[in-house]
Amino acid sequence: MHNNGELTSDGNVMAEFPLDPQLSKLLCESPKHECANEMLSIAAMLSVPNCFVRPFKDAREADKAKLNFVHSEGDHLTLMNVYNGYKHHQGSRTFCTDNYLNPRSLASADNVLTQLKRTMERLGLGLKSLSHKEPRYMSNLQKCLVAGFFMQAAHQTRAGHYLTVKDNQVVALHPSCVLLNSPEWVIYNEFVLTSKNFIRTVSTVRPQWLLELAPNFYDLDDPDDFPEGEAKRKLLRARERAKNGDTTAGAQPWTLPTTSHTSRRPR
Repeated sequence: MHNNGELTSDGNVMAEFPLDPQLSKLLCESPKHECANEMLSIAAMLSVPNCFVRPFKDAREADKAKLNFVHSEGDHLTLMNVYNGYKHHQGSRTFCTDNYLNPRSLASADNVLTQLKRTMERLGLGLKSLSHKEPRYMSNLQKCLVAGFFMQAAHQTRAGHYLTVKDNQVVALHPSCVLLNSPEWVIYNEFVLTSKNFIRTVSTVRPQWLLELAPNFYDLDDPDDFPEGEAKRKLLRARERAKNGDTTAGAQPWTLPTTSHTSRRPR
């Protein structure tokens, strides 16, 4: 958006999507990162009710089933894995039942994806995606997520808790988060206030990507725009490392997850 309140050309394109700005930005940026189909599935999954079913009496089995889809980089790619598994099994209700997934949510996500894909085609946004065997496949996915959610980032402090960037809200990873470790930097889809502040649907990122993909928002040289503090010091160090050639992305190969487990949900 321009300073006068008018939409930029990118803003006009984003406004064509019936989505939150973050998801619209995600889809608009996806052709640049050659991951349009993956971002379509993530945007669709984030536009429908939670797909994971966790009945009280079967909580342990439901948690075990969820592990079939967990991606080590976080919740966004875990949702992508769920959708890919659903499509791989041709939308089978048995697949949903066996893996404690909500078939209505997944069917809705499939419909949403079709609509979003049509919008991208109408706007002339390319639907190209890299092969998952490409070395830069994973870093491209993560960078595209940063391009969409750069305003919703948090970092872990030396005290062990997370702070949101700029406004310094103390937050914790939501219990539903699939991250097994506590990464230093994350982006998140949702801020949830219950007994305490949680961030939900979280993925790990590198601080260099925040600087690279949102330089205006992360203007470290403007003291009025970016407050002093631990986040700024970390980002300054990340910028210096990037200048010295440390641009490793921490990519990992991706494969279609296993989508069955030995213990079946009772019918």
